Amino acid sequence: MALDKYQIAQRIARELKDGFYVNLGIGIPTLVANYIPEGIDVVLQSENGLLGMGPFPWEGEEDADLINAGKQTITTMPGSAFFDSAMSFGMIRSGKIDLTVLGAMEVSDQGDIANWKIPGKMVKGMGGAMDLVASAKNIIVAMMHTNPKGESKLLRECTLPLTGRRCIKKVVTELAMLEITSLGFELRERAPGVSVDEIQTKTAGRLLIPSEVPEMQF
Repeated sequence: MALDKYQIAQRIARELKDGFYVNLGIGIPTLVANYIPEGIDVVLQSENGLLGMGPFPWEGEEDADLINAGKQTITTMPGSAFFDSAMSFGMIRSGKIDLTVLGAMEVSDQGDIANWKIPGKMVKGMGGAMDLVASAKNIIVAMMHTNPKGESKLLRECTLPLTGRRCIKKVVTELAMLEITSLGFELRERAPGVSVDEIQTKTAGRLLIPSEVPEMQF
């Protein structure tokens, strides 16, 4: 059975390490804040100027003055700090972020990412994505394996304008967790009940398939 967006976030949360400073991009990545494993102390950074972001608030407990970069209401953790965008991007550009989790429209088997623009469609701007892919020590992508037409979004070469080149380390989709290697996507885990054949059929880029591919654990 394919994962939903919450399970994708839950699987990515298992990649967090104690002491990490983590930036969560807009969309599925923001959900990772709700699944930080017990015993793991991480600091979540939001590029609009917050260090120490907490999980989403319960309904009825929202504070309209506390939002993330995607304009969603959030909570803060004890010791959190607020600052301007210049300081926020100074943290990012100086390599202080250990892990960035981003959404994507396309990822290539070389680790390229396209996540900011579809030609012909109006966009407000790139936001912080280019700074994040250029500066973060580790980048994981949370995305759907195929587009609404059923076409693969894991490609040999991206067709959309790139955000960054050869910067992605892992991809987690509703079907699988894959690592980027010099030889393409390496299938590391599959969603429960999803076959290797289905993943192979829906992956347009080069796909390396080990002899044993375990199901994801949550």
